[in-house]
Amino acid sequence: MSQINLHTTPAFERALARLMRVRRIGTKSEAIRLAVEELAARGGGRRPGGFQSWIGAASQAPLNPAPRFTSDHDLWEPPSRGR
Repeated sequence: MSQINLHTTPAFERALARLMRVRRIGTKSEAIRLAVEELAARGGGRRPGGFQSWIGAASQAPLNPAPRFTSDHDLWEPPSRGR
């Protein structure tokens, strides 16, 4: 079985805890597995690869308040001697 690491928000944790309580699910992994399975079943009539609804989802995530790099360009520049 493969493993996925997932970073969650406090709101997600609350919603997951509620789902676990309502459905009497014992583990977070089982609750997430069930939720993903149900979501996939609901979208069964869509074409494979129909990810248009996901566009912009990443822009809703909170930003890092102290990023290590200020831009993509900084990722590829050699570190300055001061670092």
